[in-house]
Amino acid sequence: MNRSVVVLSVPGLRARDVDRMPSLRALSARGGRSPFAASFPAVTWPVHASMVTGAAPDRHGVVANGFYWRDRHEVEMWTAPNQVVTAPQVWDVLRARWPECRSAAWFPMLSKGSTADYVCMPAPVHNPDGSESLWCYTRPTGLYGELLESFGHFPLRHFWGPMANIQSTRWIAETAVWTARRFRPDFFFIYLPHLDYAAQKDGPDSPAADQAVADLDGVLQRMIGDWESAIDPERPTWLVASEYVIMPVHHVSYPNRVLRDAGLLRVRSTDRGEMLDFETSEAWALVDHQFSHLFVRDSDPAIVRRVASIFERVEGIDEVLVGADRARRSIDSPRAGDVVLISSAGSWQAYYWWLDDRNAPAFARTVDIHAKPGYDPVELHFDPATRGIPLDARLVRGSHGAPVTGEDQTGVLVCSRDGVLQGERMIDRDLFALVLDQFAGDQGPLR
Repeated sequence: MNRSVVVLSVPGLRARDVDRMPSLRALSARGGRSPFAASFPAVTWPVHASMVTGAAPDRHGVVANGFYWRDRHEVEMWTAPNQVVTAPQVWDVLRARWPECRSAAWFPMLSKGSTADYVCMPAPVHNPDGSESLWCYTRPTGLYGELLESFGHFPLRHFWGPMANIQSTRWIAETAVWTARRFRPDFFFIYLPHLDYAAQKDGPDSPAADQAVADLDGVLQRMIGDWESAIDPERPTWLVASEYVIMPVHHVSYPNRVLRDAGLLRVRSTDRGEMLDFETSEAWALVDHQFSHLFVRDSDPAIVRRVASIFERVEGIDEVLVGADRARRSIDSPRAGDVVLISSAGSWQAYYWWLDDRNAPAFARTVDIHAKPGYDPVELHFDPATRGIPLDARLVRGSHGAPVTGEDQTGVLVCSRDGVLQGERMIDRDLFALVLDQFAGDQGPLR
């Protein structure tokens, strides 16, 4: 049995990027690499859930980067606890098979409340005046206080938004090394988000995206070097997995505006702009990159058929999945929309429902991932004129989420241990069994 395994989950990583990254080329030279594809939906929350459960979304229950709870008429974006995952997770299985095995979850989404022994993820405190105080959820509870003393607060402003940069990924990497040195977990899952930013904002082949690859490589070189010199001189098995590949986009569709034009979506006028009315709308869309879940009131079959028929004719929409048809993409779940829309190549979907920017809700011009009922990559941009987020979804140059259908959408899995990868194409949920295999064949972790 190998003494330790470290998984690095890297969104946007491509095989061609590995060729330009000395850190990953060195790991690949020790072991190898394989094509590695995301399952649908190819976005962070479902992919992370697939990686740590070995299950598809129709089994683990994570169908997007957020949820619409029909019974409460409430949208929950980016805040759900680990308990929403409905399949056994890798740390649970490792502990059941090898009771002494210890695991760490460092920034994978849906980590809050995870049973991993050591956990860290952003959890800012929302103050009564609407402001936020920096903080992270950790297990053990006092761990963030110790990290704070040595590394300062997690740089949340650099984790997402117009100021997103390498600082957040560097903090994650450095604190992971510190945690590994102190606690010596046998399995460590680490999310390093840096390649996500420039590729969406400026395009995956832009100079900014090329620079992001170089910046990440610098962090990885130091991280791997420190880990292998100070923590595990015998070297862990490194598994560096691409979450998904970001593709160029030149078109955007607006499912909520289509539904509004059809008289199916309703809004409430408030002193802070038009708000989407979930309870009275006959249909509305929770959009997420290159797909969306359309929720129909009471799942009325006649309205479902009407909605599906409308989107069969909308530019930028490639697939319209209704009811049991969702099983074809492994997303036939009670949590999924009655209709699921998938974008065509080169297109993505924006959450906007207002028809006049003067009526946009106040949060639309802010970085507010919890208030928006859908994902908003325009938050990576800044409008100097309004000193806020622009309301032009055409600014986005890269997206992901659609089913992987070709090599250009396929990522890469790099392994530092010879004989682990056989070169065949793998998908995200294969990572679960691959990790377990590294601990098999012995009595358990050795200390």
